[in-house]
Amino acid sequence: MSVEIEERLAHLERVVDELNDVVARQAEEITLLTRRVAMLMEREAMREADGSGGVVIGNERPPHY
Repeated sequence: MSVEIEERLAHLERVVDELNDVVARQAEEITLLTRRVAMLMEREAMREADGSGGVVIGNERPPHY
């Protein structure tokens, strides 16, 4: 192999390793965000089942009154 090919190969290997790290971090973040969305959906479903879907601040009446 020529020196130029070895340098290009080393560069490509480094880039692949860096991209692999990025993909691994993104996979972890996607997993975390998926869990959070599921948790929020579960909370909202429970809130709707309880009939307390809206948030009333102070003495405000909900808009449908």
